[in-house]
Amino acid sequence: MNHMLVAGRRIALDKDGYLVSLTDWSEPVAEALAQQEALVLSAEHWQILLLLRSFYAEFQLSPANRPLIKYVALKLGPEQGNSLHLNLLFKGAPAKLAAKLAGLPKPTNCL
Repeated sequence: MNHMLVAGRRIALDKDGYLVSLTDWSEPVAEALAQQEALVLSAEHWQILLLLRSFYAEFQLSPANRPLIKYVALKLGPEQGNSLHLNLLFKGAPAKLAAKLAGLPKPTNCL
């Protein structure tokens, strides 16, 4: 099992770099995970991450790309809820990377 240190706390990660415990998530943890991905989180990233956490709270699952795009479009409008925009924000893997940064499990249908 992998770990990372954030603000003096040891955070457990699975073999793919996702949080083992959803309760370990915080904004500093998201920032540290993003740093591991060579990504600087902008306000747009945070909007998607918090939306993903709401999705997970409602449905108890991490959405794959298509449901993620539809949910973002529903909540934030089509200019943000489209594959091009989300691919640019999350390096071509929006469902996987956004779920990781939001502290959620890997979407089940993502390789």
